[in-house]
Amino acid sequence: MKELVEIIAKALVDYPDEVVVTETEDEKGILIELRVASSDMGKVIGKQGRVAKAIRSVVKAAATKDDKKVTVDIVQ
Repeated sequence: MKELVEIIAKALVDYPDEVVVTETEDEKGILIELRVASSDMGKVIGKQGRVAKAIRSVVKAAATKDDKKVTVDIVQ
């Protein structure tokens, strides 16, 4: 899942070298944190959060295949 979020985020931003994705797993599921350059935050979130919601939907669909619960957080 981490690689999927990283590929999507790098395609959206102006500074792909500053994209950092961390993945932590616990009993509740998998938490993926996405960090981008502050100037790229708007591109990753999108108008009214549409891009962020789309990223979460794609990751959730991929996670259902593995029967896991995944949460994607965009961290500043």
